[in-house]
Amino acid sequence: MTKADLPGVRELAWPTLQVLPELGGSAPIERIARSLAEYLSIPSGLLAIPHGDGAQSEFEYRAAWARSTLKKIGAVDNPARRIWSITELGRKIQNEGELLEMMKGAWQSPSRPEKKKLPIPAPLADRTEFDWRDELLGALREMEPSAFERLCQQFLFKSGFLKVEVTGRTRDGGIDGSGVLRVNLISFSVLFQCKRYAGSVTPREIRDFRGAMVGRADKGLFITTGTFTDLASEEAIRDGAPAIDLISGTELCDHLKNLKLGVSTRTEEVVEIDKDYFRNIEK
Repeated sequence: MTKADLPGVRELAWPTLQVLPELGGSAPIERIARSLAEYLSIPSGLLAIPHGDGAQSEFEYRAAWARSTLKKIGAVDNPARRIWSITELGRKIQNEGELLEMMKGAWQSPSRPEKKKLPIPAPLADRTEFDWRDELLGALREMEPSAFERLCQQFLFKSGFLKVEVTGRTRDGGIDGSGVLRVNLISFSVLFQCKRYAGSVTPREIRDFRGAMVGRADKGLFITTGTFTDLASEEAIRDGAPAIDLISGTELCDHLKNLKLGVSTRTEEVVEIDKDYFRNIEK
């Protein structure tokens, strides 16, 4: 299975308008992607194909461009970060042919197979959303193992852990360690694992981690710079087994940004001229 077997942007646009109403009209991008995959019956192997060296899969990348194109014609909206909703116009579109006619003139990425480099006509906000996380994840994956350990310690300390210890044993770019998290009057012992992955964590790795933590900690935490397959996410909360909390690469980026660990933001001043004021000042 290759990228050529994945649906292109044109093929994802109409299904996006179909799944959003089933999700209540609005949903996070991760939930939309899962619903799209189920709607189109896309095999898990295809969903795991990464897009370059970034945190996104190729499927998620194309789904994002489909949403951006739909937004340009007013069929969907992005009311909050990582949340998308269908508009009244989007609900009124009767069929795929009508949608494709409306999309003429709006930018669309090439449908499969991809033969040329993608242009960059997406809205600036969308590009910024993708670019800074990809850049940050690239920097995390280039860190020395010991430096990544220290970063994870700082991240967990800043997140409320009272004590964090790392073993110093690195496997496949990941680290193992333990910590104590205090919530109100109760403390929990936590065993965590951090993996510097570019791909997806599988159910087997979740099961292996659970096997290592059983009897040694109250909670498990799995952090990766990649993603988790749907089956891995299901395995993490499987009935009858100790639950494991998951932090994906994009979520890790958001946490580091919120905690201001190696990530800073700035607000640009926008100057607007009220020409009517100057025209009417003597009237």
